[in-house]
Amino acid sequence: MAHFYSKDGTNPLDQTSPNSASAASDSRPGLSKRRKFLQMAMGGAVGGLLIPAGMELLSPSSAVAQTLLSPKMALKELIRGNKRFVALRMRSFEVDLAILRNHTSELQQPFAAVLACADSRVPVELVFDQSIGQIFVTRVAGNVTTSEIIASLEYGAAVLGVKVILVMGHGSCGAVEAALEGKGAPGQISALYPHLQPAIDQAGPDLEGTTKANAKLQADLLRKASPVLSGLIKEGKLLILSAYYNIASGEVTLLDQDTDQDMDTSG
Repeated sequence: MAHFYSKDGTNPLDQTSPNSASAASDSRPGLSKRRKFLQMAMGGAVGGLLIPAGMELLSPSSAVAQTLLSPKMALKELIRGNKRFVALRMRSFEVDLAILRNHTSELQQPFAAVLACADSRVPVELVFDQSIGQIFVTRVAGNVTTSEIIASLEYGAAVLGVKVILVMGHGSCGAVEAALEGKGAPGQISALYPHLQPAIDQAGPDLEGTTKANAKLQADLLRKASPVLSGLIKEGKLLILSAYYNIASGEVTLLDQDTDQDMDTSG
């Protein structure tokens, strides 16, 4: 079920809305949607940390070229991609990048978004065996939810139409370790500590436990802090989940207890 372009330029799973053909030939409608979203977002602050004043909920159905994958199907694709990554059977390397760059030069339609740590050992697209234009990635040390991160993910969900947002912590996270030690740090690194403190209170001083707790807490904050995202969740158009990436094995583990663990993830 991988979304990748073969050497002949076809994508058997390029499932888009009826508007996608016209959008590919003329990017102006998509740009108009984006301008509207950005103008509305600038009218107030973002999310529950800084809640937007009077921001309307932009439905993904109003945006162009949306994937027709359901949230659960999008999650399945991430899981299957990670299984290929772990098994060293990646398909994304087979992509004709020239064709893919041309296809996405004026239009992007990612099926998933990932909030990941800035750590160089966490190459998000590789981890899920995806290529250009398939994952909307936001990164910040400690994969914490800030107003800027919320704004970016609102754009990914409400305008671009991603179906699943994964908040992904990882092994040996330096940001979490620094916060656990609580020592002085150069520059503004300590500005991350307040965002990580709830996880430390819950699971410290264990590094892995705190990292997993942080991913779950940040995902929960995303669900609650943004009326845009929570509205899409209520409509069944979006999933927000937490995960943990083992940098030694390459395996991604879902952390949410209510996640459907009986999904068919073969392939």
